[in-house]
Formats: sequence, C-alpha cells, structure tokens
Amino acid sequence: MSIKNKVFAAAATLTLVGGVSAMGALTAGTASAATPSCGATCVDFFSAEFDNNGFPNFVLDTLRQGEKVGQPQILFRTSNTDPAEDYVMSDQGLVSDFYAADLVPAAVALHYGGLGCQVPITVGPPATCSDPYPDLDAWEVEYAPYGVDSGLCAGVAATARANEKVTLQPCGESSKTVWIVDSEDSDINDNSPLINGSDTDFSQPFVLTYGASAYPTDMPRPSLYVANLTGFQGANGLPVTGTIDDTQLWGQMTGVNP
Repeated sequence: MSIKNKVFAAAATLTLVGGVSAMGALTAGTASAATPSCGATCVDFFSAEFDNNGFPNFVLDTLRQGEKVGQPQILFRTSNTDPAEDYVMSDQGLVSDFYAADLVPAAVALHYGGLGCQVPITVGPPATCSDPYPDLDAWEVEYAPYGVDSGLCAGVAATARANEKVTLQPCGESSKTVWIVDSEDSDINDNSPLINGSDTDFSQPFVLTYGASAYPTDMPRPSLYVANLTGFQGANGLPVTGTIDDTQLWGQMTGVNP
C-alpha cells in the first residue's frame, strides 16, 4: 500500500484543501517558479535566507532535472519554465496519522505526535496529561516535473544524522521522506524548521538545512542536507525566537504566476 493510501486510511477525517492543507504553519504566497503544466497544485519551497520580502529568488530544485533515486536537492533561481522546480505536496496529515500508518516510529510520535506528556501525568482515575506535546503537521514533498508524479520525494537515504544529504528517495517507503513542520519554532514570518521523520535527536532535531556559506549559483551546486536545529535554548526548552539560523527556516508558495 502506498504511503498516501496508508495515511488516508489512518486519518479518514483528514480534509485536503487545494493540495496544501497541512502547510498552514509555513509562509504562504503565490509562486513564480512552477511550470504551467504543474499549475495550481505545485508548491515551491524557499529558504528564509533568500526570502526577498516574500518573493524569493531561489527555490527547491532537483539538480539537472534528474528523475532518479539519489539525485541531489538544491536551490536554484526561480523560473516558470524549469520542471526541476515542480513539486507537489503528498499525504498531508499529522504526525499521529503517520504513526497510525506505521510510517514514523513511536519515539517521533511521542515528541511530535501528541503522544508524549511535557509535565507529569495527573493521577487519576483516569490519569491525564495536562500539557501534551503538540501533534504537528507532516507531509512528503514529491518531485513532479511538468505536473507528472515521479514517485520520488525529497528525503534522506539513511536515518537522519549530521550532514546527511537530502536527495530524491522513493515516496511512501519510510519516515525518511516525511517532513514535520516545527511550528513551535517558527519565526515572525511563519517560516518554520522542517524536521525529518527519521529524527532520533529530540533535543536538537535534525532539520532541513542550507549551508551558511553556500550560495545557489556556486559550482558545484550546494546540496541541501540535514543538521541539528540551531538557536539559543529558552527557559521553556525551545529555541529563542530569532536565534535559529535563516538557513534552517523554510516557507512555501503555491501555484504559477502568469
């Protein structure tokens, strides 16, 4: 069963609106990158490093349009004629939905899927948790040149670890292609870190990252990778707003400009 069927079976009440229902925690706008063939269903991702007041000059791109497993994911100049920038959202839901479908491990659901408790459980009966961890949005990002699903999603080939490159991987096979919107750590513009679903470091999760010294026009093209979340820790255990590197904060745009 595909990841889409598994998640929808586990979350029958999930409502999809315009193909991007789970994207609310990320900056939303109108895209200037997706091809007309991909149309309104396409989603463009951009780094806060190149936000340009909501009109980014660079967006997520598949290197050389290579539709194959292991193809690097990069940032490239926006273009509505470049199919390498065509992506669609797949399987929007909550972390708990992916856990119910056996697509993220229990430890991930405990910290990001509302299953864990941030304070001691109140003695019952029934025993209750007054402050559970939030159940965050989760989804896959599928490469879809000219609007045609490739079955390949942005993800990691191995369990997330420092500097693991983000490449095209088969959609729906594991948590390695699942991305969790860390809305708890969004900036003032609602750009959010994206935690990889295979994360095992819950104090400093592995998030989508662009090199601090990299620029999209560099040669060879710098690849996206995962790295530990940055930022100064506040009293609540979360990074202080404004201290997370822009290279780890992401927004999205939908559709195609004329």
